[in-house]
Amino acid sequence: MKYLFRLLAITLLFLALLSPTTANATSVGPINFASPQGSCGQDSVETALGCISTLADAGPNSFFASIIKIAVGLGGGLALILMLYGVFIVTTSAGIPDKLKEGQEVITSAISGLIFIILSVFLLNFIGINILSLPGLQ
Repeated sequence: MKYLFRLLAITLLFLALLSPTTANATSVGPINFASPQGSCGQDSVETALGCISTLADAGPNSFFASIIKIAVGLGGGLALILMLYGVFIVTTSAGIPDKLKEGQEVITSAISGLIFIILSVFLLNFIGINILSLPGLQ
């Protein structure tokens, strides 16, 4: 399990190093945080995780929709990494029953987490948008 945390820390560090910068390196003078730079547009801010909208109204480009898209993407990516880690443990177990069981548990946990993410998005869509018509999620 301690190797899993090391793998997660290395993955997060790798993603942080590859993230796009938000400030223009050739600009001279103070950075104006009120007006975002980059290719996101007028009503959004460019972050290391992508463009996040600053609009609070309903629509596909609202703040809540941006956060949900980023969270689902990160959750799915983490589930994929955990599945690959579990496959690696099973492959390199050399027939040791404890290692096989550990790898199977990691794979099962990753798949159940991915199913949980998919069902939560479905329920948010069904209850929040279709039944309650919550603003900011449509």
